[in-house]
Amino acid sequence: MAVVTISRMYGAGGSLVAHRVAGALGWDLLDNGVVDAVAERLGIARAEVSAHEERVPSLVERLAAALTLSVPEMLPVAGTTLALTEERIVAMTRRVIEEAVQSGDAVLVGRGAQCLLANRPDALHVFCYAPRPALVAFAMSDRGVDHDEAARIVDQTNRGRQEYVRQHFHREWGARENYDLCVNTGTLGIDGAARLIVELARDRFA
Repeated sequence: MAVVTISRMYGAGGSLVAHRVAGALGWDLLDNGVVDAVAERLGIARAEVSAHEERVPSLVERLAAALTLSVPEMLPVAGTTLALTEERIVAMTRRVIEEAVQSGDAVLVGRGAQCLLANRPDALHVFCYAPRPALVAFAMSDRGVDHDEAARIVDQTNRGRQEYVRQHFHREWGARENYDLCVNTGTLGIDGAARLIVELARDRFA
């Protein structure tokens, strides 16, 4: 089975690129479907999975988890549930990704897939990025917010993705050695980036 993983800075349009790549190759696309699968298997709301994915717990959450493990009676039940849910979601996300790549050719978006599948010879790992002005402009359009709020969202989201990979996979999210190809969607555009990835995938997996 062949797989393309697409990691992306928020604002670089990585999910749009992935959609076009999967369509051109005729492969399965796993993006928001991962959220649905994880929520269903854990028996929790989709919104809860979305709130936890590609982020790390806040300082308060980490302290709560530590205290729960050392002195459970010091915390309310809600604190315990929060700590357990974070790890369960990450573990189940890994399982869903691992099972997906056994089912057929697929394009996977984010969620540390480039690290989880780093040693697979049948994987092509891509990172989508763009200059900061392009990221902020995308966020303004996507979220319908002003420049300052868009900039805050871009920074917060990308910082969360960086810390998620660092904490759960012990790698640096933006490090070039994690990827076979890095594409600048700010200059190539969504379609241009997708065409480049499709061409490389067809050449590699033909």
